[in-house]
Amino acid sequence: MAKPVVAIVGRPNVGKSTLFNKLIGSRLSIVDDTPGVTRDRIYGDCEWLNHNFLLVDTGGIEPYSTDVILSQMRTQAEIAIETADVIILVTDLKCGVVASDMEVASMLQKSNKPIVLCVNKCDSIGAPDPEFYEFYNLGLGDPIAVSSVHGHGTGDLLDEVVKFFPEQEEEEVEDEEIINVAVIGKPNVGKSSLINRISGTDRAIVSNIAGTTRDTTDTYIENKYGKFNFIDTAGLRRKSRVNDSIEKYSIIRARMAVERANVCVIMIDATEGFTEQDSKVAGIAIEQGKACIIAVNKWDAVEKDGNTMKEFREKLSVDFSFMSYAPFIFISAKTGIRIDKLYEMIVHVHSQNSMRISTGKLNEVLGIATARVQPPTDKGKRLKIYYMTQASTRPPTFVFFVNNSELFHFSYQRYLENQIREIFGLDGTPVRFIVRERNEGKK
Repeated sequence: MAKPVVAIVGRPNVGKSTLFNKLIGSRLSIVDDTPGVTRDRIYGDCEWLNHNFLLVDTGGIEPYSTDVILSQMRTQAEIAIETADVIILVTDLKCGVVASDMEVASMLQKSNKPIVLCVNKCDSIGAPDPEFYEFYNLGLGDPIAVSSVHGHGTGDLLDEVVKFFPEQEEEEVEDEEIINVAVIGKPNVGKSSLINRISGTDRAIVSNIAGTTRDTTDTYIENKYGKFNFIDTAGLRRKSRVNDSIEKYSIIRARMAVERANVCVIMIDATEGFTEQDSKVAGIAIEQGKACIIAVNKWDAVEKDGNTMKEFREKLSVDFSFMSYAPFIFISAKTGIRIDKLYEMIVHVHSQNSMRISTGKLNEVLGIATARVQPPTDKGKRLKIYYMTQASTRPPTFVFFVNNSELFHFSYQRYLENQIREIFGLDGTPVRFIVRERNEGKK
């Protein structure tokens, strides 16, 4: 299930970015006293009372401005409002209610979305200033006094926000056999063409113009290989090339699509080969621990001889060395080459991503691996690995109990990962290691 989206909106210079940074716990948004510093939507993960959600910072809304930049910022904010589950309207105690606040509040009420009214810059402790009560005139219910600089009132604010989140649906358990597949990649690599090929219909708009798909679309397929929900996403570009305000929000939607997917099909263009942007796209899937397949599309358009595929595969193995576990498949969405094989591969990597290995088998492999290559030493002290166990799946996550975590060097972790993969496979899925120290003096 995708995380709820919470948009922070308001007129310029009321402290939206400062509040955003306070809530996510890092300085991700640029903060400046000059109105209009935040132009693009910034987003970050936030957690409150066991609720995980996506927080979106937006540029200030000037309802009637004719300035090009300010009007673009207004459009971005409108898109964020349209796609948000809950909206936080930020106002400024020191300025009081101004005409722009009234206009923004009116715009939000037309959206029919839950709105939480935040009165920022209430920096003094105790009873709020008399000016605080004039914010009731906005007609948005009880305002919440907040100091985004000091953090006062942010707990009350988030308490109110999470009340509007939808209940966790039990459908997830029933639909567990459906594999959610996000088709991701830079623009114009054939993602929508692949969706159309597998569904047998023109389910998605297909065009040679990069960026045709703005939103994500779901296509349910059931065949002899299993049940699949294919999620087509807008192409991900370099941020410097993301100029259109609608496309900026489509990047957030694409990331959310990856989040709710079990498997990511990373499509690259065979006629162009590997690009830096392909590695950025893959990084989103790795970050979220998803099973991955690298699909080389437009293979029908490549001139071939007996060694073309072998040479292409070897080149890609070097380019994608940061995710050497991901299998390659050479397809053509246009002609349908190897689409059946793609289904088989999706089922396989999904099962690998969900694999659970018993503690006994893991420690048997660990014992053989450490006997073959001794753990590293530093200043006469040797790393001891007492045992390991699997903590979770999707992705497979392993916990190592050691005498000193600083001795557990990355190179030795990589060696153990290779040994585990050699025995158990784990094709197409990243694995994660958690290292815990165990005090030798304690039993």
